[in-house]
Amino acid sequence: MSARSKARKRALDMLYVAEVRELPIADVLATETVRHLDNPERASSWDYARQVVTGVDEARREIDDVIVDHAQGWSIARMPVLDRCILRMGVWEIRFNPEVPDAVAISEAVELAQSLSTDDSAGFVNGVLGAVAGGRAPSGRTVAGDQESR
Repeated sequence: MSARSKARKRALDMLYVAEVRELPIADVLATETVRHLDNPERASSWDYARQVVTGVDEARREIDDVIVDHAQGWSIARMPVLDRCILRMGVWEIRFNPEVPDAVAISEAVELAQSLSTDDSAGFVNGVLGAVAGGRAPSGRTVAGDQESR
C-alpha cells in the first residue's frame, strides 16, 4: 500500500472518529499528533493525512453542498457515516487538491468503500464522485432534509 493510500485510510479514521464521537477535528488531530510522535514508523502517512483532514474540515460546508448536489435523492444526514466521510475526502481531493488526478481520488475512495463499508457503498461513492469530477449536477433539484443537515 502506498504512503498516500495509508494516509487516506488514516485521514478516514480521524474523520470517522470526529463524526461518530461528535468531536472537533482539532481535538482528533491533537490526539493523532501524539500518536504520530510515539510511532515514527507511521511518519510517511502523517503529513498527507493531516492535510486531508484539515482541508476537509476547512471546506466542509462547501464539500457537503457539492455532495448533496450530486447525490441524487440523498441528504448528508441520510448517508452512512463512513460513506459521508469517504465522500468528503474524495470531494476535497477532486476540488481542492490539484496534485491528485480525479481518477486516483475516485479509485482510492471506491477502494475504501469496498473494503470498509456496505455492499452498495462502492457504487454510490463511485457515482457521486464521478459526477463531481465530471461537473454534472441535477439542476433545480432540492432534496428534503438537506437544509437541516447542513
